[in-house]
Amino acid sequence: MNKSKEMTRLAIQALEDKKGNDIRVIDIQDVSIIADYFIIASGNNRNQVQTMADNAEEVLGRAGFEPRQLEGYGTASWILMDYNDIIIHIFSEEDRLFYDLERIWRDGKSVDISAFKEAE
Repeated sequence: MNKSKEMTRLAIQALEDKKGNDIRVIDIQDVSIIADYFIIASGNNRNQVQTMADNAEEVLGRAGFEPRQLEGYGTASWILMDYNDIIIHIFSEEDRLFYDLERIWRDGKSVDISAFKEAE
């Protein structure tokens, strides 16, 4: 499994472990050079959003992946975790609807997250 797919698999697992809502993966390899995958999820409240980010950082860190950049942790309405090959977006429900990344990045390919689980 290539590095970006492994990172995506770990991120999905970490977000699911903390009950992340509506986890989506968008393959942006053919439309952007900034990353291979966007992982988008939302939480019900600030504490859950931060807990999801903490768990993703811990799980990816144990596998040897360190974030290049983290933004938005304090407000926890939109936490962006940039790992070069993947970018994790964790939103509050309200901000996810407002920013609607799935629509903005509709040129990317939506990927069923079960494809990453089968690769385990």
